[in-house]
Amino acid sequence: MVARTPRESRNAPRMGIRGVSALAFPQIGHKKRIGEDRRCCMRCGYEGPCVQKDDNEIVRRTLLDTDMVVFATPLYYYGMSAQLKTVIDRFCAYNSSLNSRHLKSALLTVAWNADDRTFDALEANYKTLVRYINFNDMGMVLGCGCGSPSMTRRSGYPEKAYQLGRKL
Repeated sequence: MVARTPRESRNAPRMGIRGVSALAFPQIGHKKRIGEDRRCCMRCGYEGPCVQKDDNEIVRRTLLDTDMVVFATPLYYYGMSAQLKTVIDRFCAYNSSLNSRHLKSALLTVAWNADDRTFDALEANYKTLVRYINFNDMGMVLGCGCGSPSMTRRSGYPEKAYQLGRKL
């Protein structure tokens, strides 16, 4: 599971951890330090070692050695967290390798808002990423009205995340 948020004890990672625990997949991203410098320098020549010396190499090795990636993020201004976006932007350095893996993927997200268009932009972004990198989407849990841990616990979304994990 790749979970990136400035508040890691909050809703999206928690919901994801329970869902992923049903799968026994490794969890990455919580405490990893991925450079905030998102320049696409291409010094790696695509697929070469990254010149930015941070924990992205751990993320890379883990993703290329697994069957599935679960993205967990709170909704920030109708998109994923900047922290998760940074991790995904770094996929550029090993895009071809990821593309050829045909990984399964899922999206777990939460938002305070509960209107019918809350997740439209994030859903479109996730679906585009899935198509572009040849991931096989296994599902999304879009937690509307989950603005705090207590609101999330009272909702049915943690159970939906768990059930998504179990069916995989």
